[in-house]
Amino acid sequence: MAAPAGGCLWRVLAPSRRWIFHGLDQRLAAAPASVSAAPPVRFYAAAAKPAKKGSQKTKKEETKKKGTTRRRPLMSKPVDDVYLTWLYKRPSYDLEEAVGMLKKFQELDFTNPRQYVYINVFLDMELKKKKRVEQFSSTVLLPHRFTDEINKVLVFTENEQEAEIARDNGAAVVGGLELIKWILEDEIQVDAYVAVPEIMPKLIPLRNKLKRKYPNTKRNSLGHDIPQMLKLYKEGLHYSVKDEDVIETRIARLDMPAEQIIANLKVIINDICTFKPSTYDPIVRSLVIRSASSEGLLLKLDGILPQVEKEGEEENAEDDEEQPAQ
Repeated sequence: MAAPAGGCLWRVLAPSRRWIFHGLDQRLAAAPASVSAAPPVRFYAAAAKPAKKGSQKTKKEETKKKGTTRRRPLMSKPVDDVYLTWLYKRPSYDLEEAVGMLKKFQELDFTNPRQYVYINVFLDMELKKKKRVEQFSSTVLLPHRFTDEINKVLVFTENEQEAEIARDNGAAVVGGLELIKWILEDEIQVDAYVAVPEIMPKLIPLRNKLKRKYPNTKRNSLGHDIPQMLKLYKEGLHYSVKDEDVIETRIARLDMPAEQIIANLKVIINDICTFKPSTYDPIVRSLVIRSASSEGLLLKLDGILPQVEKEGEEENAEDDEEQPAQ
């Protein structure tokens, strides 16, 4: 007998579909009655969605995992010269003591004695009702000069006699209305600008260009005393507040006598304190002094900040004077 053709071979070998479904029906009928078509009940909770990174919930979970480690209180003063700085409070020094330490550091390190002395002034700019002192800049004339640098100063005046006085006192540029175009086009660039009051209405186009350098009576760059204004801006020290409410400026050279370094520092601090009303807390929050090659030394503010008597204390003192002695 001939073999079936290849195309029909699977029909011969495969079982009948009828037999397959008939057997399946028999097995389902023999199954116990407790089995139902409904899906089985889950005895476990569904997986929770993970919290977003940076959310308050994840921060709480992270702190629970890490645990709260209690930091031991800082100790006040080390007992020897070698110690772990993070275990102790940062020491503060009197101004005279700190200047002497800077000079000693220079001798021990064999560094340049003519290096500059710097201060970092950390400010409290807060006022009442969420107001703040606006960022400011100033120029102050120090009692003891420590550099030979001379700033270039422009004088605005249309008076010929005043212009002659300005030239005699070392003004870099002197002129009137004709200078406005050159300044706007950056043809003239100087370190400071001073002016006499009569020419100010003509200088309004320069207000946005000069910004803080625009002549102003508060900055002592507007007035009739041209020699004094020129001396201030030619030889004075300029400082400004940075975004972190910090003033960083140099004040002297380390080879100067300690008395001169201290005098320069106090003049700068007194000028800074004028930018916040005396009825509030002092604007100087902390003060650090250092040289170009030394560490910073935290200063005690007693004796450095200007003493301001409160109005109530003055009134009480006057009342005591008026009362007759018994």
